Amino acid sequence: MTELLAPGRPGPAGEATTVIRNPVLPGFHPDPSILRVGDDYYLATSTFEWYPGVRLHHSRDLVHWRPLGGVLTDRRLLDLTGCPDSGGVWAPCLSHVDGEFHLVFTDVDSYTGGFWDTPNFVTTAASIDGPWSDPAPLHARGFDPSLFHDHDGRSWLLSNACDWRPGRSWAGGIIAQEYDRRQRVLVGEPVTLFDGTAAGFTEGPHLYRRGDWYYLVTAEGGTGWEHQVTVARSRSLTGPYVADPAGPMLTSTHRPDLPLQKAGHGSLVAAPDDEWYLAHLTARPLGRRGACVLGRETALQRVDWTVHGWPRVEGGIPHERVPGPRLPARPWREAPQTDDFDDDRLGPAWSTLRRPPSPDWLSLTTRPGHLRLAGGQSPSSRHRASLVARRIDHPRATFSAVVDFTPRSYQHLAGVVAYYNTRNWYYAHLTYQDGIGVVADVLTCRRGRLRRLNRPVPVHGPVELHAALDGPALRFAQGTPRSVPTWWPDVFDATILSDEHATEIVDGVPEVWGFTGAFFGLWVQDLTGGDAYADFDRTTYRAAR
Repeated sequence: MTELLAPGRPGPAGEATTVIRNPVLPGFHPDPSILRVGDDYYLATSTFEWYPGVRLHHSRDLVHWRPLGGVLTDRRLLDLTGCPDSGGVWAPCLSHVDGEFHLVFTDVDSYTGGFWDTPNFVTTAASIDGPWSDPAPLHARGFDPSLFHDHDGRSWLLSNACDWRPGRSWAGGIIAQEYDRRQRVLVGEPVTLFDGTAAGFTEGPHLYRRGDWYYLVTAEGGTGWEHQVTVARSRSLTGPYVADPAGPMLTSTHRPDLPLQKAGHGSLVAAPDDEWYLAHLTARPLGRRGACVLGRETALQRVDWTVHGWPRVEGGIPHERVPGPRLPARPWREAPQTDDFDDDRLGPAWSTLRRPPSPDWLSLTTRPGHLRLAGGQSPSSRHRASLVARRIDHPRATFSAVVDFTPRSYQHLAGVVAYYNTRNWYYAHLTYQDGIGVVADVLTCRRGRLRRLNRPVPVHGPVELHAALDGPALRFAQGTPRSVPTWWPDVFDATILSDEHATEIVDGVPEVWGFTGAFFGLWVQDLTGGDAYADFDRTTYRAAR
């Protein structure tokens, strides 16, 4: 939505002054890396265990954004088989040099027991639409990689360093190592640039050069309520770096009253006329620092430079409304609310869990106008789940789909899910019950503990299943297509679909991280390992008032 400022900042003739309304990418869109190439702005965000890996958005005015889908679309580029919950693709960085896009990312294989398996990769493309090259391995010393291309033609890979040794902080500082773009290999040994401030947990580095200074932007304080963006600078790329004496560039840690919380993990971009902006993650809790069901989202803040050369955000806090750059408004066509699956490929709103969409389990052509999903493994599987889902972008939203499914066993299930991870979800589904036949019912899973609602409703033919999220409450309904649905009387606790609930820490060590936010999706299981499948049609997502 574009809103004119009144009276607004003066701009060139014919150009509108707009307001950026945060979050610009609502729902699960964390760890933003922002990039400008000519008149085009791109945002790359983390995707963890979901395909396509590294979600992209595009804008020409920083106000209106459209999804481009993702970069890592198949197993040639990314293999998420067996990936842990909230593992996979962490904190990508998108850059552009020599007429090519460079994307670096971490594929986190494990993070439990004090150890970290964090291999980093780089892939390149002449166009943002690809094709992308086979990923080249970099190092596995830490995560959150970024590439910096200096004026002298040299490039450097930055990341944090992970320390597994008991009694030490896992955050071992920010390191840099020269990167040879032509050979796509690292050169020399890593150098420690910055040990961080007292906030600790230093990660998410991005390096910039303005004038004679190198500016190192990092995330600190952890990714929860004490998250922040820290800026340090040096006249030498390899340091030493000195943090801004004014403290963090951005944080909401001391302002629990703000609607935007967890502000941190940022990256900078310069618009024309030396107008600068910070892209950062944020979250909108239910109530005062309550559950964040929508996950970590992306927001933009205007950046001003002090006379002493430090980048600052007004008040050092996240704002819901921010003056946009002096650019013409460039809105995009609104995405349709309903997907009838008439195209031969999934639209950019959809993601798949741990395996890319491929003909062995997903088809949009076998039955035209329908999405056919072959029954996959159980809801606990980290290998071959048959789940197609979209992010929940609004605190109040509805989701529905027509399901055509003929289960022949209680081991056949298909329906609509409100999903966080393998251990936390709600599932309105069709299955077979002895003595009744095909029924609709609801399953729940809370931190791995399974429960069935046991309110089976006999159904016949295609069934339309509905989910409705209203802040902390979630309800389900069923009915014949295009009829008034019948709602189950049960009201479920939607806060189990939050980052806070999904995170499980035992004796100070993470067993499960919660980094992904909630999804609505279409799910099918065939626990016999047979050939059961379900067809889905007229899937609708709507923001509720």
